[in-house]
Amino acid sequence: MDLQNLTDIAIQAALAAGKVIQKYMNDDVTILEKKIGDSLASQVLTEVDLKSEATVLSYLLPTCKTYDLGLLTEEQEDDKSRFSKEFFWCIDPIDGTLAFIKKQAGFSVSIALISKEGVPQIGVVFDPTTNNLYHAIKGQGAFKNRETWQLNEPNNYLTYTIEKSLTTLPEKDEFIAILNREKEKLKLSELKEHFGSGSVLNAIAVAENRPAIMFKFPKKENGGGSFWDYASTVCIFNELGLQAGDFYGNALNLNSEKSTYMNEKGIFFCNM
Repeated sequence: MDLQNLTDIAIQAALAAGKVIQKYMNDDVTILEKKIGDSLASQVLTEVDLKSEATVLSYLLPTCKTYDLGLLTEEQEDDKSRFSKEFFWCIDPIDGTLAFIKKQAGFSVSIALISKEGVPQIGVVFDPTTNNLYHAIKGQGAFKNRETWQLNEPNNYLTYTIEKSLTTLPEKDEFIAILNREKEKLKLSELKEHFGSGSVLNAIAVAENRPAIMFKFPKKENGGGSFWDYASTVCIFNELGLQAGDFYGNALNLNSEKSTYMNEKGIFFCNM
């Protein structure tokens, strides 16, 4: 498998989709609905999501034939090819659609190549607001704007990233207890909240800040993000030597037969 060539194609796809998104960033867009998860973020869809997806697929579908790859993309029905192929593309054409609709930063294009065993081989993220490009290749490192990614010096506060303000969460007391425990363990002065982005750029914010943390509790209801919300950033975190797993500290299974949702195990990303 030529991971470098596939990475180059995935980067081209992400940049091209980013240009499509940038054309509509300041426009009112048609909002559609889809009945998938239990959260609002999993139920909203725009015409731009579909245009972005079509652009990405125009680059990636030829590789599926050439390299015998499967495909899983957020806005199309799962054809289960991910179980029969050795590797499959995992695509989120706009992660953070709610932020996009609100015309605020926090949305991105996310593309990953995952093995049948659920291990990411390639991760590509493009932020149309900042034009920052992030990517990683398994065993070959992580890169920001095509340069080797160097982690920042640590702050004297703990950054935590979250999709909506902590005050709105029903489990906020338990959430705060975990944050305070980590803050005290690291002898830090305060907590700083980063919210409003989708899961992909929230994870990138964790990687961009040190110390920083992002987590979601396990729950019974469908939700907690799907494979495409985490696949690219798990690859990036792995190559940065940072932790990206489930709430219990185990590796994320990014090709479960039961569901694409991560709710049963939760997630935990950190940069300590």
